[in-house]
Amino acid sequence: MSRQFDRDDPLLVITTGGTIDKAYFDALSEYQVGESQVGRLLQAARVTRPYEIVELFRKDSLDLTDSDRELIAGHIQASRAMRIVITHGTDTMTDTAAALENLADRTIVLVGALAPARFSESDAAFNLGMAFAVAQVAPSGVYLTMNGTVFRADEVVKDRARGEFVRR
Repeated sequence: MSRQFDRDDPLLVITTGGTIDKAYFDALSEYQVGESQVGRLLQAARVTRPYEIVELFRKDSLDLTDSDRELIAGHIQASRAMRIVITHGTDTMTDTAAALENLADRTIVLVGALAPARFSESDAAFNLGMAFAVAQVAPSGVYLTMNGTVFRADEVVKDRARGEFVRR
């Protein structure tokens, strides 16, 4: 018997790293995944809906493994949460979404950014806000939301040449 979503249940936010949490270090001349910015973004947005943030990884999505995806799925299965947002790097977001398809009795929304949240002109805050909203209103299933568009996870690919997600 599946559990119904209660409006007072905290929304679960799982962070895995990716561009949304990248920081730039001049001495290294490269980006590294740093401390999650999700809590800061939700506080700045004055979100009043209850939520819980769980930081599972600080990885670039190209470094995520099948074992990591199993850990994400296991964490969701062990949780009572029926509404979940996962921050994730964009390069393998669709791979992780596919690994979560058997959890489609819940509403799971994967989201990332094309520019780090620490940058003033980042898409991170908008994308996270959109994912937070989609997780609350969408029916059960696995979704991706990026740059103002919501996709069913099984209907989307990343167009690397254009730097955006598109329907298959």
